[in-house]
Amino acid sequence: MPNADLVWGLVLGVGAVVEAYALCNRKLGDTLSERTRAWFRVRTKPGRAVFTVAWCGFSAWFLFHILTETM
Repeated sequence: MPNADLVWGLVLGVGAVVEAYALCNRKLGDTLSERTRAWFRVRTKPGRAVFTVAWCGFSAWFLFHILTETM
C-alpha cells in the first residue's frame, strides 16, 4: 500500500490544481464553492438549511475527531 501522506498529498495537490485552473479560466460554475452552491441549491431556503446542517454537523464531527485522537 502506498504511503498515506503521499496519497493525501496527491489528492490535495490535484484539488489545488483543479481549483487554480477553475479560478484562472473565469468560466462560471467550476470552482469548488460554485459547485457546492449548486449541489446544495443554496439559493433556496431548504438548500440553505440542508447545507447549514451538513456543514455544522461535519465541522463538529471533524473537530471532535481531531481533538479526541485515540491510537
